[in-house]
Amino acid sequence: MFKSLSRFLLPLVMLCTATTAMAADTVIDNKDPYALVKAVANKTFDRFHQDKALIDADPDHLKIIVREELMPYIDYKYASYKVLGQYLKDSSEDQRNRFVTAFEGYLVSTYAQAFTEYTNQKVEFFPGVDFRNEKIVDVNVQIIEAGRPPIKLLFKARRLKDDSWKAFDLVAEGVSLLSSKQSEISNLIRQQGIDAVITMLDERTKDKITKPTKSGKLAS
Repeated sequence: MFKSLSRFLLPLVMLCTATTAMAADTVIDNKDPYALVKAVANKTFDRFHQDKALIDADPDHLKIIVREELMPYIDYKYASYKVLGQYLKDSSEDQRNRFVTAFEGYLVSTYAQAFTEYTNQKVEFFPGVDFRNEKIVDVNVQIIEAGRPPIKLLFKARRLKDDSWKAFDLVAEGVSLLSSKQSEISNLIRQQGIDAVITMLDERTKDKITKPTKSGKLAS
């Protein structure tokens, strides 16, 4: 499950590493979902280069970058509940809280591992629409790499009660990350129970980040 998620996240890594770097003190406009996605991508890229020596010394430092630069703008609680799907109402409050924490850590580790796969693609941000009366919007992005067809991405963002926005899903070439994970995790919960799935996610969170070798394979 952990490795299969990476193919959905690599486009996000491309987005975060293909844009123009911004100053570390850039203020993120979380009242505009389109500006939010672009600014967070830029700021993450800037941090990635700023901490290159730390990453080279310890690839697990990527987890710190993800937690500090990306996760504040991802609605992982909402995403967790969506992934739980039909099992949400059958879970206790304690199980829900532990699942949210475990799923957040799982995302952090997976994003961090995906960061080791980046190359220098170009990104195109499509113009946004009037979102003043919207609760959920699609932020359309296209990744351009020489010699390959463009990768079409769609980031789903939702308006929170305080009128700020957070991203909660990534759709890559028509495939939703949340829908994919909901199907996979629902099957695991049905087979093993939610507590076993929480334990598994916690274990995945502890996985060390491994950098690819020159052949493109992950180092052991």
